[in-house]
Amino acid sequence: MSLIGIEKRITACEACPRLREHCLETARVKRRQFRDQDYWGKPVPGFGDPEARLLIVGLAPAAHGANRTGRMFTGDQSGLWLYRALHRAGFSNQALSEGREDGLRLHDCYITTAARCAPPGNKPLPEELARCGAFLAEELMELKRVRVFLALGKIALHALWRQLPEGIKPARTLPAFAHGAEIPLNDGRLIVCSYHPSQQNTFTGLLTESMFDRVFDVSREHLVSGEI
Repeated sequence: MSLIGIEKRITACEACPRLREHCLETARVKRRQFRDQDYWGKPVPGFGDPEARLLIVGLAPAAHGANRTGRMFTGDQSGLWLYRALHRAGFSNQALSEGREDGLRLHDCYITTAARCAPPGNKPLPEELARCGAFLAEELMELKRVRVFLALGKIALHALWRQLPEGIKPARTLPAFAHGAEIPLNDGRLIVCSYHPSQQNTFTGLLTESMFDRVFDVSREHLVSGEI
């Protein structure tokens, strides 16, 4: 299964009626500032460099962000934070993420999410996350060069942990989530944890840009040390 094949299966997925109804209704009603735009309104596939060594796992597409633009973390405040940080860390060619045709390119980085449809209230149900887990498992198999996993939030960490092979997990139970936590895997790879760059976290100061930059510094340091 190639990444292109996975992308096609994701965008055609109809497995979760509640999520599909919400995405389509959001695309029909629209937000006033985007009323002249055509919304994507479908499940959103992963995005980035197929040879990536850094894999970022987020929560889900935003209703008026990726559900509108069709690209992960594009067109919303979380994306502004993420792509600015990626640009500062050298993983993207630009700091803006406005639409699929804006020229943004990722280098050595791939972005995916635990859920592929925008969920009501940003809260996918456990059974919806379980269905999407199959797509994440397929991506993990195809992205063979990944050395660092960056989990944006507790749900993303749990989704990633469920799809990792048992043999490489350092413990039977998932270590506690904390911003900046590092979880070494048995095969030399690393999970790095970060608060999600949602407005709830950034507007309140729970996540600052310096804190966010630090998780990318740690990720980069691990990638560099693995080359020696």
